[in-house]
Amino acid sequence: MGFTKRLVLMARRHWGTLLIAILGIIAAALLNLVTPEITRRLTAGLQIGGGMTEQLLITYVLVLAGAYLVRAVCRFIQLGISHLAAWRFVPELTLTVYDKLQSLSLRYYHDKQTGDLMSRMVNDTRQIEVLVAHAIPDLVSNALIVLGVAVMLFVINPTLALFTLIPVPFVVLLSMQYSKKVAPLYRINQRVLGQLNGVLQDNVSGIREIQTFGKEQAEHEKIEEECKVYSRVNIHANFANAMYQPLVQFLTSLGTVIVVGLGGMMALHGEMPVSDVVGFMMYLSLFYEPLATLARLVEDVQQTYAGAVRVFDILDAESEIKEDEHPAEMPEPRGEVVFDHVTFWYDEKEPVLDDVSFRAQPGTMVALVGPTGVGKTTVTSLIERFYDPVSGRVLLDGQDIRHARLSDVRARISMVLQDTFLFNGTIAENIAYGVEGASEEQILAAAKAAHAAEFIERMPDGYQTLVGERGVRLSGGQKQRLSIARAILRNTPVLILDEATSAVDTETEAEIQKAIDELAGTRTILVIAHRLSTVRRADQILVLEEGKVVESGRHEELLKKNGVYKKLCEVQAIAQA
Repeated sequence: MGFTKRLVLMARRHWGTLLIAILGIIAAALLNLVTPEITRRLTAGLQIGGGMTEQLLITYVLVLAGAYLVRAVCRFIQLGISHLAAWRFVPELTLTVYDKLQSLSLRYYHDKQTGDLMSRMVNDTRQIEVLVAHAIPDLVSNALIVLGVAVMLFVINPTLALFTLIPVPFVVLLSMQYSKKVAPLYRINQRVLGQLNGVLQDNVSGIREIQTFGKEQAEHEKIEEECKVYSRVNIHANFANAMYQPLVQFLTSLGTVIVVGLGGMMALHGEMPVSDVVGFMMYLSLFYEPLATLARLVEDVQQTYAGAVRVFDILDAESEIKEDEHPAEMPEPRGEVVFDHVTFWYDEKEPVLDDVSFRAQPGTMVALVGPTGVGKTTVTSLIERFYDPVSGRVLLDGQDIRHARLSDVRARISMVLQDTFLFNGTIAENIAYGVEGASEEQILAAAKAAHAAEFIERMPDGYQTLVGERGVRLSGGQKQRLSIARAILRNTPVLILDEATSAVDTETEAEIQKAIDELAGTRTILVIAHRLSTVRRADQILVLEEGKVVESGRHEELLKKNGVYKKLCEVQAIAQA
């Protein structure tokens, strides 16, 4: 009920539409009560001495036809309008989940599969449609019918009506037990579906690696096992449902048996008119049908509940990165970056940065070097405020970024990552991704500055060439230069280059290096590089080891210190020899 209440509150924009559907439900339920009453009166009138006339018969027929017609219209209103409300609400809920995922910090994604999150956004939110368009309308409709029919049964014959209610407690008890047993199965079902989607998404994304290493059969077997698990869970849930529905139908049928026996006996002894027995039987079919429908309603609600749990798991997740209620205004952009005694870890047992301090003056190039895993990329993640320091401060233009508006902080920073992500669109769209309404001239200038214009113009459709998913149609170096062009066009005071040349050949590295050299002095540049040739002209080189800054200075100064940096240069020189 808590989830249902929450969903109903979230759908309050559509209460007006749902109210129209509910009115249709009420009208249809009331009209359902007309048919048995007319049949009862018709039966009574047709008996000897019943006083039936042709005119009265025609009146009954017309009333009956009108009732069926109006009921059909009401059913259309019920079904059509409830689906209208549902399919307006479900996309809104999907968007709400998506917006929530965008607001969560990167730490949330550390143990999540993309495919599973996709399943929650698409499959689990879709289950809500069943609740809004089917379960709630049917529940209201059936409750009204049961109530209305119960009243009519007691009006016709209170004694027989009491006997009619005998199976009801058993049906309710059975439904409660079924709900307890089946609810976990549907939750498992949704979780297994999410896992299956996660594995499928991983395999489709990694299809090149699968084919390269000849792992098609192994991955086939993995997917086959996931499919078998999904199949078993569904079979288990449906088998439970297959047992429940016949039991409900059997119990409700006992009520009919009671009425046939007892009502027939009362009619034989003249204690009850035959017309009342006929009317009672017709009302009885209306009375037990909603109880039998309860089986499907319980199943629908359990499926919805299972999906809602997974959706609300996302909506209730707390982001590690939070803005102050009244964030401070950022000062005039200059591009100064300061780390003030920053300590950080992903896991407390394994510190990544330990009391790191440095200052990147506006317009200078600062390089971070050191072995893999010493925290270089973590430094850039802290600057972008993907994470917050455990202790210490990160300042941008003199402002502690934890107290500034997050959008203001990120509007001053551009990043070029080692693993460049391009969207499935044109080259021009990817270059202009960070700038709304960028002109063609600006895009061309950015591409030229990134030394990307030459290869773009050789493309079959130039700047309108589609790059494919994740830029699959481009080489690593081409993607890197488009990423640099994107950063140049954004024209932020801080530019972060995270291993921008690590995965390219020497010729492409030279092109990228030219682009970086031409940007030097125009903005603050933070460079992370394994290839030390990239950082030789940096104004300040920070050497990290075991999460600490162990050396700092210019290239020539560090070589004279005969320390860690010189050893790194010697190792790389030997490797390149």
